[in-house]
Amino acid sequence: MKKKPVILLGAGGHAKVLLDILLEQNVEIIGIAEKDGANTPAGLYGVPVVGSDSDVAQRYSPDAIELVNGSGSIGSTVLRHRIYEKFKQQGYCFRQVVHSMAIVSRRAELGEGVQVMAGAVINIGTRVGENSIINTRASVDHDCVIGAHVHIAPGVALSGGVSVGDGSHIGTGAAVVQGVEIGANAIVGAGAAVLKNVHDNRTVCGVPANEIMAPKK
Repeated sequence: MKKKPVILLGAGGHAKVLLDILLEQNVEIIGIAEKDGANTPAGLYGVPVVGSDSDVAQRYSPDAIELVNGSGSIGSTVLRHRIYEKFKQQGYCFRQVVHSMAIVSRRAELGEGVQVMAGAVINIGTRVGENSIINTRASVDHDCVIGAHVHIAPGVALSGGVSVGDGSHIGTGAAVVQGVEIGANAIVGAGAAVLKNVHDNRTVCGVPANEIMAPKK
């Protein structure tokens, strides 16, 4: 069955990387939708801007297209999550985007809208939840469980059996040892070495990683 054409939501840095993958894979791209379509009126790399996010629902039926979530995740996955849920509630589906230079085991499971960038590795038995990003050269070893709306940033190394809760952000170059559990909406700082479990809604950084205490009010 022929795949539907796509609309890319966003025109920032992460969206450009996704656009490059889609172009290299000869995916039919209708255009780019931005929150403010005036930011890139001429489009990007020959792909036109078709309006704002709100214009998508007015012009394109959920049955006619798929979406690609171009919102990145610098320290927080909240905006990306909101965009995804907004369009899912209107009946739209999100396409997976997997770079041809990524290595993904056929025995791994990727949810709807998952994005896997160049050089990333996802090993056997791993599950990645919807709308999550496995970014450039990240390594996810066997039997990991990655929740929904998670960002595994460039160069992250997750050892076997690691779990990451929904909405968490694992910063660039961080390393997580085998079997560690990272809760929901947690933040792991860039370059951290995580040797023990991280609770929900906590931020850790350093080598070894320790929790950053919130200032007293």
